[in-house]
Amino acid sequence: MDEEDVETPEERLLKRQRREKKDLQAKIQSMKNGIPKNDKKRRKQMTEEIGTMEAELDQKHNEELRQVMSTSSTKVQEAVNGVEALTVEVQPRITKAQKRRDKKAAQERERESRIAEAEVQNLKGERHMEGVKLAEKLAARGLQIKEISSDGHCMYRAIQDQLVRRHKLSVKDLRCQTAAHMRSHADDFLPFLSNPDTGDMYTAEDFEKYCHDVEHTVAWGGQLEELQALSKVLQCPIEVIQADSSPITIGEEHTGDAITLIYMRHAYELGEHYNSVERLKEPADHS
Repeated sequence: MDEEDVETPEERLLKRQRREKKDLQAKIQSMKNGIPKNDKKRRKQMTEEIGTMEAELDQKHNEELRQVMSTSSTKVQEAVNGVEALTVEVQPRITKAQKRRDKKAAQERERESRIAEAEVQNLKGERHMEGVKLAEKLAARGLQIKEISSDGHCMYRAIQDQLVRRHKLSVKDLRCQTAAHMRSHADDFLPFLSNPDTGDMYTAEDFEKYCHDVEHTVAWGGQLEELQALSKVLQCPIEVIQADSSPITIGEEHTGDAITLIYMRHAYELGEHYNSVERLKEPADHS
């Protein structure tokens, strides 16, 4: 048999664990399909049950990995002891193929372990709880979160996502128009801006730098001032939904179709993030 085709116990375990994860996802999808989307109580119970199932599987996989690694270490030590007991020492030859397999298996174990540990911790963490609360709020409206990339432009990208059918505006266009509106209405914005480190009110120079950063950099968009400017520019209300507080609506005086943003405090390691929304998808029909 070609030595490239020989799998280590670690590789066989990781393959099986990946199959089990796929099977669990199929079971979860079946559970979702079996509950009407308007049955909020059962869907909430299902969400909690899914979290428990995923956590239990991750815990099982972590324990299996530890056992396989422990068994491998024991076998290696026994082999070493046996070799040392021989009158003539025989040094085993480790082929390049085996080294590649060992390296690949070690990298895969480390990656799977990191993912599993992160997911187990997250099940009871702030990010998970925030996501559950937002999902419930949106489901009541027939909506769900639409993920937006976290690259410093998330607020503008989330707005652009909902403007696709109305305006062909790029993120750059939105940033430029926001900065232009703030510059031309400085008296409406300058009194409400201050240095986050010192608390000192912005000077005219500080305000110009702020507008420059809005227009030309990936400065994170999260200030209410920018949303107010965007509401004026687009002539539509902008609603911001959060997990632990009531929605905030900016520009209620405008009659254009409202834009809905999701503000998340714990979406990523760096903290705050904006997402868009989309219509709640119907469960897939497998009949």
